[in-house]
Amino acid sequence: MLVLERALAECGQVSVWVYSRPDFPDMPSPVRRGWIRDLYPARLYPGLHLLPDAPNPPLNSEPGEVHRAYVGGVLEGWSVRPDVVYTSEDYGEAFATSLGAAHVCVDRARGAVPISGTRLRADVHAHRAFLDPHVYAHFVQRVVILGAESTGKSTLTRALAQALGTSWVREYGRDVYEREQGMLSPEHFLEIAHGHRALEDEAARAPGVNRWVVCDTHAATTLMWSYLLTGTALPELHALADECRARYAHTFLCDTDLPHEQDGWRANTEVRGVQQAFIRQELGTRGVPYTVLRGTVSERVAQVQAVLGS
Repeated sequence: MLVLERALAECGQVSVWVYSRPDFPDMPSPVRRGWIRDLYPARLYPGLHLLPDAPNPPLNSEPGEVHRAYVGGVLEGWSVRPDVVYTSEDYGEAFATSLGAAHVCVDRARGAVPISGTRLRADVHAHRAFLDPHVYAHFVQRVVILGAESTGKSTLTRALAQALGTSWVREYGRDVYEREQGMLSPEHFLEIAHGHRALEDEAARAPGVNRWVVCDTHAATTLMWSYLLTGTALPELHALADECRARYAHTFLCDTDLPHEQDGWRANTEVRGVQQAFIRQELGTRGVPYTVLRGTVSERVAQVQAVLGS
């Protein structure tokens, strides 16, 4: 970002080409281009031009002259003829010379931004302070806590986030349920699912997030509640529930070994057992692996940490 912003400040048009071979599986070139597009939107940076992928790039391990020849040939084919090349690397001078361009070296000593891309990629979580929150959110994984009413999932969600030193997401459905005095329609349940996902995405970009976002319930459970309370569910809610299989890195189910507590909104202990059975059925039907949590809050936190390795 430092190099790019220096170029944008000094040039009328800046071309950016993203490539690597092998590419990074968890952040391939289209994802990295997307970060640049989002961080430097066209309406604010009309001079920024993102170049597309090109076929058969050389391996990263190939000598510098191979990369220079490849880049020069591709740029010529695209009619991209730079006047100046901005880098923060030792190869910059020879690279710029091969393109017939001047070279501007930005912070080669890593004084302004004291880290290299190689070091950062080695542990993005330890070095997350060097990443824009929008970028770091890509590496944050979601952990979901499920369970019927009065199984301690909301309490556990908060306690677990505190233990992990990260952000958490409350059960958005409770907000809507209380707002509507319990009179919910299928449209309300779709609103709940969208609202909850929005809170998750917001939490992934929160200043205090670290490696995980701990989520109190998800759209598949919202789908169950839509059927339990209205007898039906909208197709879009079904689609959001389907996405839960891949959206969460780990799924934890709070057992019913805690005493049932009535807060004025909950059903009785027998209904809690039915809800829990439906959640287990949902997980089994979708083939979602999960871990059952038992015991006190601190014991459950320890069980989750053992699974996460945190």
